[in-house]
Amino acid sequence: MNADPYPLPCMRYDFGKRMNTRKTRKDSGCRHRSGCLAGKVVSDLVSYYKTVANRLIEVDSLMPGCWISVVDPTAQERKMLIDDYGLDSDFLKSSLDEEESSRVEQEENQTLIIVDTAVSEVQKDDTLIFYTMPLGIILTDHYVFTISLRENKVINDVVSGRVRNIQTQFRTQFVLRLMMNITASFLVYLKQIDKTSSAMQRKLHGAMKNHELIQMLELEKSLIYFSTSLKSNDVTMNKILRGRVVKLYEEDQDLLEDVLIELKQAQEMASIYSGILSGVVDAFGSVISNNLNIVMWRLTMVTIILAIPTMVYSFYGMNTLDLPFAEHTWFPTLLSLLLTAIVAFVLFKYKKK
Repeated sequence: MNADPYPLPCMRYDFGKRMNTRKTRKDSGCRHRSGCLAGKVVSDLVSYYKTVANRLIEVDSLMPGCWISVVDPTAQERKMLIDDYGLDSDFLKSSLDEEESSRVEQEENQTLIIVDTAVSEVQKDDTLIFYTMPLGIILTDHYVFTISLRENKVINDVVSGRVRNIQTQFRTQFVLRLMMNITASFLVYLKQIDKTSSAMQRKLHGAMKNHELIQMLELEKSLIYFSTSLKSNDVTMNKILRGRVVKLYEEDQDLLEDVLIELKQAQEMASIYSGILSGVVDAFGSVISNNLNIVMWRLTMVTIILAIPTMVYSFYGMNTLDLPFAEHTWFPTLLSLLLTAIVAFVLFKYKKK
């Protein structure tokens, strides 16, 4: 995979945090009169990275074999990517669409690969949720662009050096390394879901609380998202395997097969965990329903028992009826207690059966 021998003319950027001072073409002292961004403010959200001596470093200008990382670009920055970098506008729009599904597409000299990445988040009520977010990878003749709507753990891992053997000058290999890290992140989150599910089950055995039940339902929903995304990523990688969209080299075949194996493993894990969690949620639903039936049975017994004294006193309170021992005020009380005891004994005896 040969690098571009013609780097773009000195587009200099200040990178890093948003609050960094941005440089313009004039500030950078550019001597080029054409083909540069003279006098324009350049985004510090567009970062350049290049592998030098087997180490990934951040560089301050576009050069052959660069990887360009773009995070949440503004409207002006999107226009810059289209006008100055020549990115396809539809590819850029698709990469920033949260609902975009995993796929691979080719247009002239550019290739778009959209893959789903795993994301975890803690909500305000301390509920841990997992979901997926698309990551757009655009391959041009000489460069690789990664575009995401929000900060991405996969990209951060690559930038921080936690992903080994990154070679930005080899575009296909770089994409496959990204896919391997994306799939590995799915596996990590799946194990985390399993641990969280086990912890919630232990808590539910002790007390049925809404928080634990909501957490279980969120985990079940997360596994559905993961399963769907992993299947889509698998379809995308199989399209790449055919070599019709992205050119594959001999040394890329083994890496691609490893990615596909990891994807299959992640799919199987997601399917197993989803089946287990679904069964657990159904079981606890049955337990809750059974507990509700028990509570209703007890309330019914209490209602019947309390109704007996009311009935007895109602009869003896009528002047029109000639009831035995009506002249004795203590008799209705004694009769109520006797009937209540008999009914309570019968009901509890029936419940034990």
